[in-house]
Parts: sequence; C-alpha cells; structure tokens
Amino acid sequence: MNNNWRGKHGPLLIAEIGGNHEGDFEYAKKLTQLAIDSGADYVKFQIYTGDKLVSKLESPDRNQHFKKFELSPEQHIKLAEMCRNQNVGYTASVWNFDALDWINPYMDFFKVGSGDLTAYSMIRELAKFKKPILISTGLASENEVVEAIAFLRQQNQFYKKEDSIAVLQCTSMYPINNSDANLNVMHRFKEILNCSVGYSDHTEGSYAMEIAVAMGAEVLEFHFTDDRNGKTFRDHKVSLTKDEVQELIKKIKLINTLKGSSQKKALPIEIDNGHDKSFRRAVYPLKDIKKGEILTVEHLTVLRPSHGIDAREFDQLIGKKALKDLEKYQKLSWDYFK
Repeated sequence: MNNNWRGKHGPLLIAEIGGNHEGDFEYAKKLTQLAIDSGADYVKFQIYTGDKLVSKLESPDRNQHFKKFELSPEQHIKLAEMCRNQNVGYTASVWNFDALDWINPYMDFFKVGSGDLTAYSMIRELAKFKKPILISTGLASENEVVEAIAFLRQQNQFYKKEDSIAVLQCTSMYPINNSDANLNVMHRFKEILNCSVGYSDHTEGSYAMEIAVAMGAEVLEFHFTDDRNGKTFRDHKVSLTKDEVQELIKKIKLINTLKGSSQKKALPIEIDNGHDKSFRRAVYPLKDIKKGEILTVEHLTVLRPSHGIDAREFDQLIGKKALKDLEKYQKLSWDYFK
C-alpha cells in the first residue's frame, strides 16, 4: 500500500460528516469528537457557501438548502484543530474556490467529490497545491474518469506519481442497492489509471466496505453520524456510528489477517504437525517384488504417508531392477534398485 493512503488499520479510513451537522456548529463538534474516538484516520467535511455552489436563479431550493448547512471558515478551522490536536487528520471537499487558500494549511490531501469530477477549473486550482488528491467517481463513465485523471496529470508532474492520486468507486445515491456498489470497478481503475484505488460507500451497513478491503481497497470513505434514528437528512441513513466504525476496524484486522502474505510456502503450522509427510504420498510396491525383477507400472502405487521415495519420482522407477526382495506396501529406498 502506498504511503499517502496508508491508515492505522490498513486502508485509510475517512469518516465523512459532510452535511450531517446540518449547519449546527455544536453538533458538528460533537460528531467530530465521536469520529475521532471511533478510530478513523481522517474526519471529513464539505466547505461551501450556498451562493457560490448553487445558482439561486436556476435552483433556488437547493441554494437555500446549502445556505442552511453552511459553516464559517473559523468554524472549519476549529474543527480541523480539534482533529489535529488529537492526532487525527482533517480533510474536506472544498467547493468554493476562495476557500482553498485558508483551508490548505490544514489539509494533507484534497478531495474531489463526484459532482466535481468534470469541474476542470476546480481541478486545475487544486493541482497548484501539489498535494495528493482523492477523487470520487459517482455519476461518471469510465472515459470521464480517464479524462479527468489525464487532465489532472497535465496540470502538474506531481500527479504522475502513483501514490499522488487515489480514485474511489462510488455511486451517487443515498442509499444504494447492493447491486449498485460495483466493487469490481476498483480492479478496472487499478488496471487503467496507475494510481491507488478505494471505495466511497453509500450502502447501508458496512458489508460492502469489508468486501472492498478484501478486494484491495486502499481507501474507505463512509458517512458518519451519532444516531440514525429520528434523522430526516438523507445522509444519516447511510452513515455509520462510532460503535459501527470500531466494529468495522475489527473486521478489517481480521480480513488483513486472513489475507496474509502473498508468498506461497509451506508454513510451520503444517510442517510442525507432520502434515508434509502424512498428507502427501510416496511410491510403494503394489505387490511383492522378487530380487532381479524389472519394475513396471503394475508393480507400483502411490500411498500416504510420504516415506521413502517421493510420489513425483514414480516414473523414474519404471525399468529399474530390484536388488533385493521387496514386500508389498513397504517403504522404498533408491538403494534397493539399479
């Protein structure tokens, strides 16, 4: 796993508070502390103002929605400091161009949300900072993802390094059906993009993320809340709680243990229990053999345990002369043949 996307527990875990605070700074602080306590590597927000994100003429209702959910620059900085003071990272999807400079000192990497994959002017601005970029791909075709990554790499040589970009499989709906997760897209991204890959989850529960880890996800992004009950804002429904994040971390540890090493070799637990002998076969006489007989296939068989002549050497015995009388099923030695 690449250094930029390595978390405490393997994949980088990003607890996305996003808009779940619904514009309430005290609630935002509560959620931040819970996310910190959950064991996540990063706590994530969204930085915007309604008027600089949504046209009040074309979409007045959405404009007002985002205006209600705004946090001030000072509040975002306080949240970032909360995280940093407790050795947890802060990050955000920055949707206002004029916010980049004041939030940059608190960001280890920038996040491009699914809605901004085609906002090349924003991608150009982010590239100026030469920091790793995490990109979600909801709504996108494969070609749109390829073109966005190519555009980013054209802006700065920094983004030609494999670990400078992580691309997340994502489906932009809340919640999504399991059949819409399409985790195999991660393998395709790995094949064609030469970058790190991960998964941004909008299913209910954590099972999709567990599978994503087993499939090689280097980053997991998930929405985060204190309690889903009684909440009307859509994102709460696909959010994990502190206890659920901690349970996910336990499962990630188990998954990583089960994945183990990519080096195939006999393990001490197999050898120490003698299974290399008791499970494998050797060559044995299938009948009594008299001294001077020439061995044919009819004289021999392969049986457990692997004592004497290894089963892989069966063919090498054919045509050999017995130098002594041999008993059916006895252990053999090359000294017995010429």
